[in-house]
Amino acid sequence: MESNVEIGSSVSRSNDTVIGKDRRVGLIFNERMCKHYAPDDEDHPECPDRIRVIWDRLNSSGLAKRCIILDAKDAEDNHLALVHTKNHIDLIKNISSRNSESRRKRIAAKFNSIYFNEGSTESASLAAGSVIEAAEKVAKGELDSAFAIVRPPGHHAEEGEPMGFCLYNNVGIATSFLLNERSELGINKILIVDWDVHHGNGTQKMFYKDPRVLFFSVHRYDYGTFYPSGHDGSYIMTGEEPGAGYNINVPWEHGRCGDADYLAVWDHILIPVAKEFNPDMIIISAGFDAAIGDPLGGCRISPYGYSIMLNKLMEFAGGKIVLALEGGYNLNSIASSARACVEVLLHDNPPNVMLEAYPFASTWRVIQEVRRELSSYWPVLAVELPEKMICKTAQIEILSSDSEAETENITLTVPEVLSIEDVIPSFSNLKVNSDNQDQETTAMKPSWRSDLSKVNIWYATFGSNMNMSRFCCYIEGGQIEGMKRPCVGSMDKSKPKDVIWKTFPHRLFFARDRTATWGPGGVAFLHPSSNVQEKTYMCLYKITLEQFNDVLLQENISNHDMSHPLFDLAALQTIQTEKSISVEFVQRGWYHNVVYLGTEEYIPILTMTCSLSEVDNFKSGKFPINPPCREYANTLIKGLVGGKQLSEEEASGYIQEASTKPL
Repeated sequence: MESNVEIGSSVSRSNDTVIGKDRRVGLIFNERMCKHYAPDDEDHPECPDRIRVIWDRLNSSGLAKRCIILDAKDAEDNHLALVHTKNHIDLIKNISSRNSESRRKRIAAKFNSIYFNEGSTESASLAAGSVIEAAEKVAKGELDSAFAIVRPPGHHAEEGEPMGFCLYNNVGIATSFLLNERSELGINKILIVDWDVHHGNGTQKMFYKDPRVLFFSVHRYDYGTFYPSGHDGSYIMTGEEPGAGYNINVPWEHGRCGDADYLAVWDHILIPVAKEFNPDMIIISAGFDAAIGDPLGGCRISPYGYSIMLNKLMEFAGGKIVLALEGGYNLNSIASSARACVEVLLHDNPPNVMLEAYPFASTWRVIQEVRRELSSYWPVLAVELPEKMICKTAQIEILSSDSEAETENITLTVPEVLSIEDVIPSFSNLKVNSDNQDQETTAMKPSWRSDLSKVNIWYATFGSNMNMSRFCCYIEGGQIEGMKRPCVGSMDKSKPKDVIWKTFPHRLFFARDRTATWGPGGVAFLHPSSNVQEKTYMCLYKITLEQFNDVLLQENISNHDMSHPLFDLAALQTIQTEKSISVEFVQRGWYHNVVYLGTEEYIPILTMTCSLSEVDNFKSGKFPINPPCREYANTLIKGLVGGKQLSEEEASGYIQEASTKPL
């Protein structure tokens, strides 16, 4: 927001914030950066809402109140000139004021994936100046870290040319400013980490010969066909002259890379080299277009994955880290990912969970190539990786011809891999086009399934699913004694990886008057709110998030187009704060409310039940409360007895009490 209560020169914090143990984290956002937008193109991916949704998410979550709000600043010409030519600066400075719209369009057409409008000059100046402001505050020690929520992005902008939605190179300018204009601040070595899905060609060229800057970029490369195309993003581009060895590119051979792939690169390239380099400060070109669901990226980093990557960098430079927004074009993805990063900066719930997933074989191949190329500069990379490690790889799963087709009907769907024809011509024209898919892509399993199959959750059951045989109907298909109809089962029919029992302080009750599965009688519900006076036995199955989606579907409705997930990684991130989520696409079902019950072994525990409003309807009599039928009750008893929680007599008494005790 533009109105700030100033403390010192340009720093403010909400009056009701308790600083406590929080780190001093700065945020910059200004609505004036939304004045830059594509003329006559409401659907352009680089739109003003990109920064609005991040700002709104940080405010609605309460995180913004705990941060220090910085005033956005215009960049000074002499600071822009540290990395850009005079002609370039003059072009951007004058593009809004001295040209008609038609002339701006003609000028923009001369560049690669660029648009201009009457607000471009002001927005570009604020973006560059704001990253300088954030970096300077951190360098001075006034802040521990900062996030500059800015646009237009910058890492593609070269010395004399805007390109790829980027007008000024925001990170390049701030880096050069600290090293060359504010050397008295003691920032002599800067690590730039560019995790945008596209190669940071502009930033690379600006520091290609400078040993004070270790530039690290991990990006889709696709053998030089992915934007910005060419060989600049190759791993053989390692720097020149004094800067030899200080340029590191990790080029993915294809899309679909996710948390496991990126973390392998962190652990086996970036972190070892960063320890040797020992930076005084880290600036992150924080593009979130490698996130799940991004329409241009085609990769699969979760918000949790971003939080792990950032957390691993917090051990360097005393945590002096500045994030500057680059790409990211799925509004839900960038908001969730940005929130996860700010939580790390604030030291909220530092991530420590190891995902049970493996990188692609191509990821290990790329890692080994990069290590060999750079080993003469960084001896720590000369050690061969253990064969036992690199043989553990993820597979790209192929289905038969009657498999489900992937669509783009919902945000956070992972797009299909783009064809080469989509990639080469223009960044701004990158679209998911099912008509141009190659044969491998069209044969693939819906990509959300492959992604969610890498993430484990505990599914906590309190009803008939406490009986393992009954629960396996949802996984393997079929039915057990007492059921009136079979289940279709999950696409992944693997049995749970583990089973444990726990009790939770929630109320178990039975309601409704009949079900298609069990006939007349009530079925189990869990009160969504906790109550220390209550105790419910629950059987926890360790399954994948993909399987949880299939169970969620079967528990609620008989059919649905599962070309997209019902409960995705963004929802998994959100529910840990919100505690429950009513799943939109199954809201007519009885168990549409997913409830977060905490963690076990650092893995989220989820259950599904009714909503609080439906509990009120049970209390009022609008929905009937009924004891379970004999077959259903017997299934619960078998589960409790088989799980060695209660004797048969105790289990019968437990169900009887839950059936008769008033809500």
